[in-house]
Amino acid sequence: MEKTNNIKSGAVYSMVLVALFAALTAVFSQISIPIGPVPINLGLLAVFVAGGLLGLKRAMLSQVVYVLLGAAGVPVFVGFKGGLAALAGPTGGYIIGYVIAAGVIALLCRVARKRTILLIAAMIAGLVVCYAFGTAWFVISSGTNLAAALMTCVVPFLPGDAAKIAAAVILCSALRDRV
Repeated sequence: MEKTNNIKSGAVYSMVLVALFAALTAVFSQISIPIGPVPINLGLLAVFVAGGLLGLKRAMLSQVVYVLLGAAGVPVFVGFKGGLAALAGPTGGYIIGYVIAAGVIALLCRVARKRTILLIAAMIAGLVVCYAFGTAWFVISSGTNLAAALMTCVVPFLPGDAAKIAAAVILCSALRDRV
């Protein structure tokens, strides 16, 4: 077995990053403001940074671990909820959307390299994906029409999500060479 001098390419390093970002998503998800059936929380900030820093496999896997922990009953979702019932509830689509959003961001960040405007665009694309999954599930699970769902689940979140993207871009720019 060949020994590598680059610790960042090792399996243990990858597992630590995946676990760290799953944990960050869980912690950030608890920082929330209940405004209705879908609370404002910082979980997406962790998703944005994971996508911006970890690459496709690690970013998506970090969110898969987060979702699986919650599905298994560990109280990692907003409001210290866990279990399949939480995934089946009105926020379940957003939680599943974290996985796809992290992947979209990571894929687009390959192209972005160190260009800030492209990093912002990648995070916006990830946000749109998360909104699409979440809002579609909200419509299905609640029986709400699309217009009402957008007014409930998207519009109130736009300013906060713009701030999360700004914070994520700053964090990714500062940490890019360290991860």
